[in-house]
Amino acid sequence: MSTPSVDAPPRPPVPRTAVRATLLLTLCSLVLLVLVAVRWEPLMSVDGAVSRTAHRWAVDEPGVTHAFRILSDWVWDPTTMRLLGATVAVWLVWRRGAWWTACWLVAVSALGTVVQQGLKAAVGRPRPRWPDPVDSAHFQAYPSGHALTAAVVCGLLLWLLHRADPPRALWRTAVALAAVSVAGVGLTRVWLGVHWPSDVLGGWLLGAALVAAAITAHHRWQPVRPPRA
Repeated sequence: MSTPSVDAPPRPPVPRTAVRATLLLTLCSLVLLVLVAVRWEPLMSVDGAVSRTAHRWAVDEPGVTHAFRILSDWVWDPTTMRLLGATVAVWLVWRRGAWWTACWLVAVSALGTVVQQGLKAAVGRPRPRWPDPVDSAHFQAYPSGHALTAAVVCGLLLWLLHRADPPRALWRTAVALAAVSVAGVGLTRVWLGVHWPSDVLGGWLLGAALVAAAITAHHRWQPVRPPRA
């Protein structure tokens, strides 16, 4: 039986908080997925009521709606979020030589895309339809790709920033920007009438579950560098 090298430092234990968060968020995601798939009437009723109200506001407030379209289609768009994550990955390699963490960041972001597209095809939930739409979107409704991608990218980047022990002002600014982005993109998707509220909630839960699972994996499998001689 092989034994670990005496020169290899011990691997830090996986935080229990990350494991518990992964299990809890995954369970919540599965429950919501089942409720959406079976079209549970109370959930469908709330979805419909909130969506009708939001669409009425969107039609009555064209200025706000135009601003939300810009935020949704350009600032918080999944492509923009993925490019942000890719930029950070390049920086990690270029400035820190952190190849493993950079690949981990890109892989988790890609996994989020695969998960949301796979669930869209499997659930097949139609998007809201309005006689006077203010925006349009492709593919199926559940889960919201915008909400999921924002949660994944912002969650991963916040965790990486936290590990770097940033100044307090920078940390608070980053948390505020991430919170506004994740919450804001969900609001815009419902306001623009292209998602039901539960689509957005599902995207948030799945994104958070992926982040928690990714943090657990990072702790468990990140290569441990031996100490320098």
